[in-house]
Amino acid sequence: MSDRHTSPARLILASASPRRQELLREAGYAFEVHPADVDESDHPPGLEPAALATYLADRKAEAVAARFPDAVVLAADTVVALGPSALGKPDNAKHARAMLASLAGTNHSVVTAVTVLGRARGVREQAVVTSSVYMRPLTPAEIDAYVASGQWQGKAGGYGIQDHDPFVTRITGSLTNIVGLPMEETGRLLGDAGLVS
Repeated sequence: MSDRHTSPARLILASASPRRQELLREAGYAFEVHPADVDESDHPPGLEPAALATYLADRKAEAVAARFPDAVVLAADTVVALGPSALGKPDNAKHARAMLASLAGTNHSVVTAVTVLGRARGVREQAVVTSSVYMRPLTPAEIDAYVASGQWQGKAGGYGIQDHDPFVTRITGSLTNIVGLPMEETGRLLGDAGLVS
């Protein structure tokens, strides 16, 4: 059981993602933004996608909770899973082009791990949500045009479901998970930590 205090906790989002901020705002949460300075490429080798997302979400939460021990910290990490391979954010345009080429015409999964950590309150909650995505086949010209638009930047798998033409024709599961923060599970975790929107 979490330690529920009568005073509302200060909520900190450990992410610079404008999409996560927008989802939290739309849900009615008051929060501050303090991105975690975590190198997402620094992780144990061979982690499956869900384990990788969980590892990174935990590291982000711990990094920010160390700076704000009295707050409740919300951290998340999203990876795109193509079979056993995890695709994070592309490093550059060439990397984005290769990711999109590998995902085009496939069914793949989007996995988000969410960690809610409140050190002073004895709160540690976590969830992992997986959604399925089908991306239509893409021509090299379509991939080049999308990469040239810059919309791939900062997005797992090199694309965003909310983009003007995300090439996605079918999804199964949580749409907000694919955007980057599964709001149903996030709301449950924050509620367990004593925070409501």
